[in-house]
Amino acid sequence: MRPDGARETGPVRPAREGHASGPQAADTSEPPSLDRLITACEVLMGDVGEASVRAVAARALAAYGELDDSGRTAFFTHVIKEHGVDPDRVRAAFHRWDEARNSGSGGEEELIGLFDAVEPARQRLLRRMNHAPDATLALVGMRADLRRLMRRHPELRPLDHDLHHLLASWFNRGFLRLAEVTPDSPRRLHDHLLRYERVHPMADRAELRRRLEPADRRIHAFFHPATGDVPLIFVEVALVRGTPGEITPLLEPGPALDPREADTAALYSINNALDGLTGISFGSLLIKQVIEQVRERLPHLAHFVTLSPIPGFRRWLDERAGSEADLRELVRDLDAADGPADLDPADTARIRSRLLPALARYIAAEKRDDGRPLDPVARFHLGNGAAVWRLNWPANTSPQAWRQSYGAMVNYRYEPEKLEHRHEDFVRRRTVVLDGPLRDALPDTPGSDT
Repeated sequence: MRPDGARETGPVRPAREGHASGPQAADTSEPPSLDRLITACEVLMGDVGEASVRAVAARALAAYGELDDSGRTAFFTHVIKEHGVDPDRVRAAFHRWDEARNSGSGGEEELIGLFDAVEPARQRLLRRMNHAPDATLALVGMRADLRRLMRRHPELRPLDHDLHHLLASWFNRGFLRLAEVTPDSPRRLHDHLLRYERVHPMADRAELRRRLEPADRRIHAFFHPATGDVPLIFVEVALVRGTPGEITPLLEPGPALDPREADTAALYSINNALDGLTGISFGSLLIKQVIEQVRERLPHLAHFVTLSPIPGFRRWLDERAGSEADLRELVRDLDAADGPADLDPADTARIRSRLLPALARYIAAEKRDDGRPLDPVARFHLGNGAAVWRLNWPANTSPQAWRQSYGAMVNYRYEPEKLEHRHEDFVRRRTVVLDGPLRDALPDTPGSDT
C-alpha cells in the first residue's frame, strides 16, 4: 500500500519527450515555460482581482505541465525561496502577542495576527492556483512530482509540508463519498484500478473482471468532488467461508460462492490511488465504512478479516540473522529454496515451526522508537482497532511476496464492537492485540491479549 512514485493522470500534463523548460522552438516568441509560470505566480501573489485569478491560475498550471523535472525542481526551489515567511513580520507579531498576553488582555487578536504571520506566503499562492478549472487534482499531481523529486532534493521538503497541510484540509472526511465500483463504472475508473493495484497487480481487464463481476467479489472506493472518477483509495473484498490463509484462491478464476452461503468478508487488498495524497489517511475510514456497508447488505456475515502482506519481515529477519544463530539457520533454510514450490512437505513443516514465532515476534514485539510496530501494515490495521488473528505460511507464492516475507501473510480481524477500545489501547498504550488462533498457538508471545 505504498506509493511507487508513479504520476497521477489529470489536468497537469506530463512533459513531452525532449521538452524542457528552456527556450521554446524558434517559430514562436512565447517565453519559456518556467518564465511564464513564475510570471503567472507573481501576478497571483499581487493585487489581482478575483475575476482574473481563475484565468491566471489556469495559465500557471498549463505552464507547469510543460516542465521537465529540471524545470519543476527550479520552480519548487523558487517558490520556497521567494514565497516563504517574512522574519521581521513574524518577530513583530510575536512581540505584540507576548506583550498582550503578559498584560493580562489575553492576546487572542494578537495570536490571530501571529498565525497569519507564520504562514508561508506560498500557501496563499497554492490556494490561488486552486481557482483554476480542475486545479485540485492538478495540485495533487504537483505534490506527486514534488515527493518524487525530494528523493534527490530533500531541501524541497518545506513545500511538501505546505501542500500536505492544504490537501489535508481540502480532502477531509466531509467531502468524501463511498461507492461500490461495478463492471458498469466508467472506463477511466477501471483504468485507475488497474494502474494503482500494487498489492496484487492485475495484468489486464480479465483480471479486473474477476475482482468485480462475481457475486462474491466487491470493490469499494472513496471519491472526492475534485477528482471525479479518480478514486482516492480502494479496497477489494471477497465473500468466503472461513478465514482465508492463501491469496491464490481469492485472485484466480473459480466458481463464485453464493453470498448467502458466505460467513466472512475478507479485505485482501487496499491501495492508495493518488500518490500526491501520501500521508493523508483515508484507509481507516474506508475500512470501517466498508464493513458497515457490507453488514447492512449481508447481515448474516459473522467475520470481517484481512489477508495482508508483511512487507518488512524479510529485511528485518536478514538484519537479525547476523547476530542470532537460530534466525541465521532459518534464513539459510529459506534461502536454499527459490520459493515454497521447492520445499517438500517435511521441510515446509520444519520451517513453519520456526518461522511463525519469528513472524509473531516481528509483528507484535519489535517496535520503532515511538513504540509502534516496525511493520507498516501492522501499524495501519492495529491503529484501526484490529487484532492480529492468524499467521499463514506459505500464503503467497509470487516472487514479490517471497522477496518481502518469504511468502508469509497475516489475517487481521475487525470486530466492530471492539474497534474503538482496541484503537484507544493501541494509541495510548501501544497495545498489540493477538487473538484467536495466534493467541492460542503463541500464548507467551508479547502482545497476547483478549
